[in-house]
Amino acid sequence: MNESLKVIRWVSLSGAVFCIVVILVGVATRLMDAGLGCPDWPGCYGRLVVPDHATAAEYSSQPLEPVKAWMEMIHRYLASALGLWVLVINALAWRQRSAFPAVMRWSLALLGMVLLQGAFGAWTVTLQLWPQVVTAHLLGGLTCLSLFFAVWLSSRQRSGEQNNESGSLRFAVAALMGVLILQLALGGWTSSNYAGTGCVGFPKCNGEWWPAMDVSEGFHLTQTIGPHYLYGQLHAEARTAIHFAHRLNAVLLGVLLLVAYWLAHRRASAAQQPLGWMMSVYLVQVALGAILVTQGMPLVVALLHTAGAVALLLLGWWSLLLTPQLAVASSRVSGRVSYE
Repeated sequence: MNESLKVIRWVSLSGAVFCIVVILVGVATRLMDAGLGCPDWPGCYGRLVVPDHATAAEYSSQPLEPVKAWMEMIHRYLASALGLWVLVINALAWRQRSAFPAVMRWSLALLGMVLLQGAFGAWTVTLQLWPQVVTAHLLGGLTCLSLFFAVWLSSRQRSGEQNNESGSLRFAVAALMGVLILQLALGGWTSSNYAGTGCVGFPKCNGEWWPAMDVSEGFHLTQTIGPHYLYGQLHAEARTAIHFAHRLNAVLLGVLLLVAYWLAHRRASAAQQPLGWMMSVYLVQVALGAILVTQGMPLVVALLHTAGAVALLLLGWWSLLLTPQLAVASSRVSGRVSYE
């Protein structure tokens, strides 16, 4: 095997793991209300490291909170390191662009997404935690993770091979992925609007099966910017609408997961295994969600909930990859994708 391709595989896979770390540190920064720990970007009070109180006071009227400032800067340092990781992948992919053009395409897409993430990081601060930007920043991180996976996958797939279509199963898994992406977006919107406590109690919300909600305000995507969105600006019923939508979509996600798993089992598909793992992670996610709304949003549980969302995303892409590969009992499968 080409040595450069081996390196691309290792770098893309390890980059995906590092990307997960960056995502979780970013979520921790958000949960610790440290998103504005530094009032400027890319430095902190005009410095590349967190300064002392006297230096910070000379730069800005915003009081320095060292723990929050360091949390924000650590996230930036890690994100910058991830950017360098992506540059390495692109340099290696350029050397393989003729033999493996898909690797080059995905690597370029990853580079573009990382650059956009840098812009989102700046806008998060300059637009004072505007929920639209904060949510997009989270989804951008998950997109980067997905692209790392795509680079790794394309470096393993042999040239000239194609997938078979598998009808209803592939459609079911594709629909599952669409609803999962929507669920991730709703989770980000819930977090960025501080709507995690919009519903108290489980399975009921605020003691009701259908609570009072203000949907139009909760999903008003053209809201004005400022002065800042630390701790949120929406009233209680708007936050309830956001949280409740997240719960309803979770139910839909569970139904589609059951359908996809049943179809995979019926067709003896290779996708049955990752879909089975998805069901296990989904149940854990429901339990973690229940703990969050009944125990006052503990930080560790919130991070585990985010890690579960990342696991669902990766298992979902894996399931989508495997849906064309049906394990037919006769073993006479034509056009099956194979990997080195």
